Amino acid sequence: MNYKYLLTSAMAVSASFQAKAAEQSRPNILWIYLEDQSPLYSCYGVDFNQTPTIDKLAKDGVIFNKVFMPSPVCSPTRSSLMTGMMPTTIGSHNHRSARSSAHEIPLKHKSVPEMFKEAGYFTFNHGKDDYDFTYNRTDFFDGKYRPNMKQGHKGLKIDWNSRKDGQPFFGQIQLEGGKHKGKITPMDPAKAQLPPYYVDVPEIRAEWARHYDTARISDNETKAILDRLKKDGVLDNTVIFFFSDHGFNKGLRHKQFCYDAGLHVPLTVTWYGNPKALTTLGKVRNDLVSGMDMSATSLALAGIKIPEWMESKNFFAKDYKRDYVIGTRDRCDFTIDRIRTVRTKKFRYIRNFMTDRAMMQPQYRDNQANIILQRKLFKEGKMNKIQAELFNPVRVPEELYDTENDPHQINNLGGKPEYANVLKKHSEILTNWIAETDDKGQYPESKEELKLMLKWWGKQCVNPEYEGLKSSGGSEKGKKKKSKKKKKNKK
Repeated sequence: MNYKYLLTSAMAVSASFQAKAAEQSRPNILWIYLEDQSPLYSCYGVDFNQTPTIDKLAKDGVIFNKVFMPSPVCSPTRSSLMTGMMPTTIGSHNHRSARSSAHEIPLKHKSVPEMFKEAGYFTFNHGKDDYDFTYNRTDFFDGKYRPNMKQGHKGLKIDWNSRKDGQPFFGQIQLEGGKHKGKITPMDPAKAQLPPYYVDVPEIRAEWARHYDTARISDNETKAILDRLKKDGVLDNTVIFFFSDHGFNKGLRHKQFCYDAGLHVPLTVTWYGNPKALTTLGKVRNDLVSGMDMSATSLALAGIKIPEWMESKNFFAKDYKRDYVIGTRDRCDFTIDRIRTVRTKKFRYIRNFMTDRAMMQPQYRDNQANIILQRKLFKEGKMNKIQAELFNPVRVPEELYDTENDPHQINNLGGKPEYANVLKKHSEILTNWIAETDDKGQYPESKEELKLMLKWWGKQCVNPEYEGLKSSGGSEKGKKKKSKKKKKNKK
């Protein structure tokens, strides 16, 4: 009898069992990360827009009803989730600032993927990253870069199959969400529930109905991901986070704005192999949660120590509690602004620092048909007071809304004497937070960065902060257009 062979075989089997046991003791973490999608799913009470896959994730896991992101803009929010820090704390508050200049994460902070890698996890990200700090992709992610998730379930190996035997993974799959242009049986626009801050005209109603359509497309794409997890035998031991970066991308009071419509996002968390680990505070969560808290929660589930410097919290911890959630908005592309908000259980407080300019300043969306139409309706006087508010040339310094009785946040209570104490309380929360966190948005952006914006956007940079910095050189976009025109003329 070949005892040496038997011993080698036994050792191999033992190693295999140990690897599988180690993998089961440390769950995989998967973020299904949507762009620009409000919670318009049936599990969020929108019964006429059926989303069975997302409903099942909610039923089998935990659904969160009051999750608010750190910013209604993609890159600051993504920067926050990658670090577990507010974008205003680490200087990542200005949209896409790292595309033009170097912005390092403060030395004492590490990114979430790096912490997972140090703990032995395989990491990957399919699709968009868009962080407002410079980084080396190979420091963050092991897996191959794929520009979209579609490659993940069409015959190609998805990145979790590239990891070592028994190695757990931390991965992100980015879905287009509200930006999706895919086909699906369209919703009848007449069924869409149009918010009162929109003029009810066919074009706007059609855009809003399309947002419901994209929710169902996201549902179908999520099913494909879950099917692949099951097929590859990793579904049970994978904690699945399903969420969006912020709200609807083509409307008013949504993307770029600090109302619930811009900051409120869907979130479900599901772990089929250990559902009890997620239900310490219940299966339906109505407490306040910051979207930033997904960072610390993911680390905790993986058994990785949450750094003391991290502002993110584990929302499955028994002592988890947030009395308020802060939201921030700063420069978006060439448009300079500064808005801060405090969301408590009942109220939303907003402080507008730049009251000398309209909420609907010139912006990158101005060439979109729905924004062109709404500006036209405003100029023609076809908007009521509520609908016209964002287009007025100036704004009020403070806003206060009773979110329970005024879910669309259109009745500003800020000037009413009976709410003076509520306003003061929320104002003090924000003032203290700005001081305690050293909110970087309180400092003017450097001339070097503003010059880079001028170089890129040219004549679109109309804010007074650009005055005195403008040169006759023109923007990079303008130069490229002129260069193409010259080449064409030569031909």
